[in-house]
Amino acid sequence: MPLDPQIAAVLSQFSGMPQPDFSQLDAASYRQVADHMMPPLPGAVMAEVRELRVAGAAGELDARLYRPLEQANLPLLVFFHGGGFVIGTLDTHDNLCRSLAEQTGAVVVSVAYRLAPEAKFPAAPHDCYRATCALVERAAELGVDASRLAVAGDSAGANLAIAVSRLTASQGGPRISHQCLFYPVTDGGCDSASYERFADGYFLSRAAMQWFWQQYLSDPAQIADPLASPLRADSLAGLPPTTLLTAEFDPLCDEGEAFAQRLRDAGVSVRLQRCAGMIHGFASMAAFVDRAGEALAGAAADLRSALN
Repeated sequence: MPLDPQIAAVLSQFSGMPQPDFSQLDAASYRQVADHMMPPLPGAVMAEVRELRVAGAAGELDARLYRPLEQANLPLLVFFHGGGFVIGTLDTHDNLCRSLAEQTGAVVVSVAYRLAPEAKFPAAPHDCYRATCALVERAAELGVDASRLAVAGDSAGANLAIAVSRLTASQGGPRISHQCLFYPVTDGGCDSASYERFADGYFLSRAAMQWFWQQYLSDPAQIADPLASPLRADSLAGLPPTTLLTAEFDPLCDEGEAFAQRLRDAGVSVRLQRCAGMIHGFASMAAFVDRAGEALAGAAADLRSALN
């Protein structure tokens, strides 16, 4: 189907902006622009929003807790923001985390893992895994029921959620009941058919993704590491039941759907939804794009069901 009209209006607002020259771009300069590209949006009112410090792989990390209801022992949903492993903050995904907390009835904790290129792969997945374990260890202090645990993320954050699920399975970490993946990064090759169809003009470009991978990896050979490119793993058996949403007009569409099929082949329960007319990043646009809101509500319903 064609682009959703509300999405087309969003793209038209960005069409006049100068495009970065990725051959000359440095990460710090790009963050100054990209992390403030979208204005702050009003979010769901929470019973509590608390700034935290949580253990990472090499020191403490910032995190933010969202409690939707004034009660203890709610389920725990650990969230990892997108941004190509290079950009993104707790603030850029504040609205999305509030929506997830409100609609799932879970305490959401958003983790600010270390970013590339200052912290190259595998710093981010190890941060996210250690932070998840630490949050479970602090369940009583945080007033959550860590036996009802899920992970979620968008784009690069979805990649990190997958990494956490892999590490918990292989290292005997906490049991994860569900993973919710919004348009996940699953392969570093940047060479699928959807990369050809949507190389430019749809918010996320092929050039941007190639640049993100260059910042993230210290050696191109690391693309084959399943913590970086989970689609290339020999087996995906043992990963938790999964909700995976792709966007029709997204360079990452094909690799997300290929990952869903690999999960099914490994015996993992998957609900895959290709969101018609959507572009990369649509979950953060749910407040002003109706179909994005509907897709987000469906994903939240999956999480609510899995956690309750």
